[in-house]
Amino acid sequence: MTVLLLRLAGPMQAWGDNSRFTRRDTRMIPTKSGVLGLLAAADGRRRTDPIEDLAGLRFGVRVDQPGQLQRDFQTARNWDTNKSLPLSYRYYVSDAVFLAGLEGERPLITALAERLEDPRFPLYLGRRSCPVTGQLVLGTTEDDLVLALREHAWLAARWHRRTVGDPASLDLYVDALPGGDVPVETRRDVPISYDPVRREYGWREVAQLAPVSKENADDRRPSMAGVDWLAAVEES
Repeated sequence: MTVLLLRLAGPMQAWGDNSRFTRRDTRMIPTKSGVLGLLAAADGRRRTDPIEDLAGLRFGVRVDQPGQLQRDFQTARNWDTNKSLPLSYRYYVSDAVFLAGLEGERPLITALAERLEDPRFPLYLGRRSCPVTGQLVLGTTEDDLVLALREHAWLAARWHRRTVGDPASLDLYVDALPGGDVPVETRRDVPISYDPVRREYGWREVAQLAPVSKENADDRRPSMAGVDWLAAVEES
């Protein structure tokens, strides 16, 4: 098996898996359906084209820089009747950086990596208003998916590194393997069809593994080592 590593970063990202009507939610980490949609766009696939090969890839995400939840609202007017449509609320993740990995057979992974360097359609981080910025493809490796996500260099911006401790603790989520002993969360974000007439999604089990520890030489937080909190309380 081969693993493709991606850097998912931009001013705004939106990874909805439970959006309905006038409320467009987002998860705080990328969804499998959203990232596979990005791969399908790079490969030039139409929404009605088969995606079974993509859906079979094992997916994982490391949270290198957690983002902030942002809410926006949009107004619209019917062009024919000139009547106002209901307000729609849309949620985004701002200033986030994720390391994503996809594991599969080498020919497919290699072809996808090449397509991402020269995509057929524009690439977005969940929604069209969230374009990809900076380096996207970090390369491929023959390492196991979990090992590849643990070993890759930390991708967070320096301003963020200054706000977290040393070592930094990065959350890690991967598709659970059958028979595993790690608690899982069931999510409905495996794409069966992107056809706008009948979009379909299947279920997957996601395991949150032990956090990844990274040295942080940029930590600028004041040190609390050696502080006698009890004495400080007594003096006050």
